[in-house]
Amino acid sequence: MALSKDKKSELIDKYSDILDKAKTLVYVKFKGLNVKDTEALRKKLYAENISYSVVKKTLWDRALTSKKIEGEKPEVSEEVAVIAGEDLLAPARLAHDFSKEHKESFSIIGGIFDGIFKDQQSMMEIATIPSREVLISQIAFLFKSPMQRLAIGINEVAKKK
Repeated sequence: MALSKDKKSELIDKYSDILDKAKTLVYVKFKGLNVKDTEALRKKLYAENISYSVVKKTLWDRALTSKKIEGEKPEVSEEVAVIAGEDLLAPARLAHDFSKEHKESFSIIGGIFDGIFKDQQSMMEIATIPSREVLISQIAFLFKSPMQRLAIGINEVAKKK
């Protein structure tokens, strides 16, 4: 059934609102994903204040034309959903984690990161960046390591004397 003009303009407005609010948008292919898994994904995303919307490609493209987004738009040939959030890394990370569990039916195909179109490979790199807490703990370990080695060295010298 075809959509009325009012419904189409309503969807375009909704998509424009998503584009305005989100810092990161991840395009995902979800062909063959069952309802149970989709609901589980939505629960995880909504708990992190991230939206999941199945979009109509032509109407999504119309919403994109009014935005100034750099780069080359990823090629979308199948059904597409958009995972959008205000956090720069969380949407990509959660989509990547979910795609590991559902390899056959769910995958990242590209996205928009901080106002720039990204292809699949770039979005996968963004998705694998560790969280802020993990990065802080890694830096703390790097600062601790030289002092720990110095203490071990001094202790070994003290044992020999």
